[in-house]
Amino acid sequence: MATPKLRFKEFEGSWLASKIGEVFEVTSGATPLRSNKEFFKNANIPWVKTTDLNNAVITHTEEQISKVALKSTSVKMLPKGTVFVAMYGGFNQIGRTGLLANEATCNQALSAIYPNENIDSRFLLDYLNHNVKLWKSFAASSRKDPNITKGDVLAFPFNFPNIAEQTKIATFLSAVDTKIDELTQKHELLSEYKKGMMQQLFSQKLRFKADDGSDFEDWEESLIGNVFTNKSESFNPKVENNLPCIELEHLSQGTGTILGTTDSKNQKSTKNVFERSNVLYGKLRPYLNKFAQPDFKGVCSTEIWVLTGIEISNNYLYQYIQSEGFSELTSIQSGSKMPRADWKTVASAVMSYPCCEEQTKIANFLTAIDQKIDNVAEQIDHAKTWKKGLLQQMFV
Repeated sequence: MATPKLRFKEFEGSWLASKIGEVFEVTSGATPLRSNKEFFKNANIPWVKTTDLNNAVITHTEEQISKVALKSTSVKMLPKGTVFVAMYGGFNQIGRTGLLANEATCNQALSAIYPNENIDSRFLLDYLNHNVKLWKSFAASSRKDPNITKGDVLAFPFNFPNIAEQTKIATFLSAVDTKIDELTQKHELLSEYKKGMMQQLFSQKLRFKADDGSDFEDWEESLIGNVFTNKSESFNPKVENNLPCIELEHLSQGTGTILGTTDSKNQKSTKNVFERSNVLYGKLRPYLNKFAQPDFKGVCSTEIWVLTGIEISNNYLYQYIQSEGFSELTSIQSGSKMPRADWKTVASAVMSYPCCEEQTKIANFLTAIDQKIDNVAEQIDHAKTWKKGLLQQMFV
């Protein structure tokens, strides 16, 4: 028996301490033979797999099965309000959850917890999401491939108050999730807007005017190697050993964010030095789209290009490397086991670029969108952190 630290004022008394198996009926599903085409022909029955679990409400599934499969196999139709727990796939997968918005079936990799009239299904979902780390102690197989079993799910601890308090908690947290979803959608729309504007600007379908209202001159054309360079000084730790070091994993995917640095002390001299405002681009696995423009001097992995503008500003260059045209060039990779963008291919390609004044207008416009995107991302992070703190105090 225990009580949460944070509670709605109209409720009091201890929560009940139990186990999933003492409160719920739990089952699992099956996978119809894929060799039997009738099981997937004219399919309209949702079939939930681990990849469909989103730790939230499930409104659609990647695959569906047919009525024939439902009648001919051990697959069960599960009611609205069923909560799923992933049992297989290692620590990155086990404990993932989902809540059925409508009736559906599932495969054998999931435990399906039937709804209970005394338990709010959304409360159960939030409870399991909050306690997801506990599944590690229930992992039933080897360290290489830790899984959980139906028995582990039945034995999982479950603490809960009366149904009225459950519903109040679930409704409140649902409102928080709605706000996070709205911010996430706003972030996606802004990102798509920027992508569309970049296509228009770098293809010259959309042009800025000069400050006096006149048209800018036509864009110049030149080899990329003449427009910006891929050069940096090799780091000598005997001369300077206190520079921050950026490894490839420190560059986030598609956001331009630097996730951290290490101390360059004792780093090998093969590291490259970059200056403030140089543009960094991850050449290893370029499809990951890792880039940044640091506001400090440092060193970086040799798997990162250090780019500097010659005929274009570094601010314009930073936006250009995010364009589809540059992505197409870096997709042509050198012949090694690990895919790497090929600088010779990039440098020998032709690019068009505007005069300095138009470069500034383009860079400033796109940077302003970046700032809006970053602001929304910060709001999302703040909301998620706030929710995490609430969960720690609202659940026992």
